[in-house]
Amino acid sequence: MVSEYLKQNTAEFHDAAEKLFSSDKIFSKTFTLEDYKKIINTNYLMLLHSENKIFSSLSDKFSEKLHLDKRVKLPLIEKDLASLDLKNQTASHDFELANVHEALGAMYVIEGSTLGGNVIAKQLSKTEGFDDVTFNFLDAIRKIQDRCGRISKKF
Repeated sequence: MVSEYLKQNTAEFHDAAEKLFSSDKIFSKTFTLEDYKKIINTNYLMLLHSENKIFSSLSDKFSEKLHLDKRVKLPLIEKDLASLDLKNQTASHDFELANVHEALGAMYVIEGSTLGGNVIAKQLSKTEGFDDVTFNFLDAIRKIQDRCGRISKKF
């Protein structure tokens, strides 16, 4: 199955990302607001450089089936930047995609982080110091489902 293949062949990168963002601290409830700001800022920069390019690289066929117009996350994370008093930035380099396959791969990474973000938001909402934090970006999966209903796993 494709999902198993992708999971196995991206596990190393997934583990590296978890280590980079101190994910172990999330579940031990030692994650701080500064740690959270780092995650939000890094994800913001990733989306700033890639989201529009990915979505515009996908054909109309994929756009409709994947509900791309309802999956835009940059405005959600910009709300988090504002609530955390972090500054919006401008894209500092080009993000290039050679073809639709690379665009779909990049979207796979973003969607995977969206699913993980939902888990993180639930955990942080139970962590001391996060009582007044709104998780616009991390709670994106619920917002996407609200916008377009439950999306089928099949294309």
